[in-house]
Amino acid sequence: MASDSLVTGRPALQRESHFQPEHKESWLMAFRKALRRTAVVGGGAVAAAFGLSQLMEYRKAQARLAHVAAEAEVKVPYADELPSRQTQLEALRDTPEFDVLVVGGGATGAGCALDAVTRNLKTALVERSDFSSGTSSRSTKLIHGGVRYLQKAIMKLDYEQYMMVKEALHERANLLEIAPHLSAPLPIMLPVYKWWQLPYYWAGIKMYDLVAGIHCLKSSYVLSKSKALELFPMLKKDKLVGAIVYYDGQHNDARMNLAIALSAARHGAAVANYTEVVSLLKSKDQQTGKERVCGARCRDIITRQEFDVRAKCVINATGPFTDSLRQMDKQEISNICQPSAGVHIVIPGYYSPDNMGLLDPATSDGRVIFFLPWENMTIAGTTDTPTNVTAHPIPGEDDINFILREVRNYLSPDVEVRRGDVLAAWSGIRPLVTDPNSKDTQSICRNHIVSISDSGLVTIAGGKWTTYRSMAEETLDAAIKSHSLSAEPCRTVGLMLEGAKGWTPTLYIRLVQDYGLEKEVAQHLASTYGAKAFDVAKMAKVTGQRWPIVGKRLVSEFPYIEAEILYAIKEYACTAIDVIARRTRLGFLNVQAADEALPRIVHIMGKELNWTQEKRTEELEAAKTFLYHEMGYRSRSEQLTKTSEINLDYQEVVRYKNRFHKFDKESKGFITTVDVQRVLESINVQIDENALHEILNEVDLNKNGQVEIDEFLQLMSAVKKGQVSDSRLAILMKTAEETLDIRGPVTVDRSGGGV
Repeated sequence: MASDSLVTGRPALQRESHFQPEHKESWLMAFRKALRRTAVVGGGAVAAAFGLSQLMEYRKAQARLAHVAAEAEVKVPYADELPSRQTQLEALRDTPEFDVLVVGGGATGAGCALDAVTRNLKTALVERSDFSSGTSSRSTKLIHGGVRYLQKAIMKLDYEQYMMVKEALHERANLLEIAPHLSAPLPIMLPVYKWWQLPYYWAGIKMYDLVAGIHCLKSSYVLSKSKALELFPMLKKDKLVGAIVYYDGQHNDARMNLAIALSAARHGAAVANYTEVVSLLKSKDQQTGKERVCGARCRDIITRQEFDVRAKCVINATGPFTDSLRQMDKQEISNICQPSAGVHIVIPGYYSPDNMGLLDPATSDGRVIFFLPWENMTIAGTTDTPTNVTAHPIPGEDDINFILREVRNYLSPDVEVRRGDVLAAWSGIRPLVTDPNSKDTQSICRNHIVSISDSGLVTIAGGKWTTYRSMAEETLDAAIKSHSLSAEPCRTVGLMLEGAKGWTPTLYIRLVQDYGLEKEVAQHLASTYGAKAFDVAKMAKVTGQRWPIVGKRLVSEFPYIEAEILYAIKEYACTAIDVIARRTRLGFLNVQAADEALPRIVHIMGKELNWTQEKRTEELEAAKTFLYHEMGYRSRSEQLTKTSEINLDYQEVVRYKNRFHKFDKESKGFITTVDVQRVLESINVQIDENALHEILNEVDLNKNGQVEIDEFLQLMSAVKKGQVSDSRLAILMKTAEETLDIRGPVTVDRSGGGV
């Protein structure tokens, strides 16, 4: 872009050649002097060149937006109410032929469906699991251009990576505009510990602002050491020189993905989750005699019924499973995707400020680690390691500990980063586009490709979350051209997503005033559902309390309410996992809290969907398995096992044995819920019996319904080492010991616990 601007400037210089020599010489001297000055202040000449290109881009963007605005409003057939999943399945079965069938309900697939349907193409989308059940719900939650990609682009003079960053920054601005309830700008601090790094990082971050151009969220700035510590008090002080703060976007990724899919459904696309492709349908082209893909044989995962969905064009947007669908088309074809696993962890919110993230630009192995506030918690990640494709990736203990070590390097020694503070952990598989022979995924650019097979299967592979819309536009452009479809121009720039129209930053106040919701709950509903929050509030039941009037929480420390389960069913939630992982984000924030909420979630869904008792038990077990393996609950169990060493000194052993014996009055060598309940009653503490069973079960390693003295000492040793934090039993027994001589109510709340 910069070179084009310079080229267009040449004729002007040639036209001025009739100037007198002295005038020309003085003009050149002035120009050189100005150039030297701009070079001193950090590359003004480059800025001018970029400025011209950005002005051209701005005018193009404005013209395009004006074109969209001038178009007749896009039809929204289901503006009032979404069609049910059953209705969508009937549309898939009964429609003679769609223009486009999209396979895959992640961000890219949903984006393709929305792009297609708003071009007046008859559109279908099928997803074998739930919308955003894969990579799209397991991201770093950032909407960004990629600071590290820009660094690589500059260092390696890689124009392709530069253009990818530029495109992503444009898409970042669009996404923040079309879903303001689900996204917002986030300042991110880059701490600097060596003086020479300050100008180096400053130049790089300023270049990031420069490339963003008119789409720059806010200008980056430099902080002194004292100011950096004021804004991020948890930061390590030793050798800190200063910090640089820049801005990127942050979003609720699963809800954003769902908003795209629901927007497509409202505009008339037939979308269905839990509908898998069994095989591709093919027919012979009458003109060429070649086989062409003309649809797919699909199966409803829930009912196991199979049916054909015919379409002029089939788009493969299956992320890490791209090659599986391509091989349905042609078995001998080589792979174009190399999967890479990225692990993230969630730790308590007190590890980071409420509105300031942290970037570690160079970890011990050369990766980049983000440390960000998200949903009142702190998210840290990610790793980048080769992996096999699986629908159920599991976070590894090595990756979790790697992230914790890197976090410790940047936080003050006063802040003890404990393994037991990990509340949830997950692994996501990135569908990186690469040479099949490449083994180094860290050097791979997350760019995308659009390919069309000989039989007409359109594949979109690679890319990143932020650029889903432009990827979808490019894919549909290619599909329309290759399949000679009659379609309107792309209309998704500036097209507001589900819940965005009518949302304002103060909408939550109306929810509080009109419905009597708690402020925290109202803010959560507004930031999750946008203007649709009123529909959720209408479904909330009266609490029977003075305040809040409506809105019973699923768990005490999170603002999710029971009405959201009912609304989730309207949003095509079919399983308890859909609710804890993607309609709410409880499973991603705290697996122990999610586990606690599961029985109530299954009960409400079972009643609404007429589940049998067998089905309810099946759903409960499936959700627990999901939390145990995919959300890091297993890691908590592994921190405290029957073989755990007891690493306590003599005095600690004596103290903890004395505490144990206050509950084990008969010196049995173990305690049960009866023993604990008896002590609690003596100090006027009331705890639900089921909750008490859960508390003891966390420490009952051999699952015999009782906690032995050795199990208790193992627990206290694990607490001491930081492997387990905020154990409910440990806190409960300590509280009871300290208050045995006090008569009066003592509140013992659920502590939150780690995994």
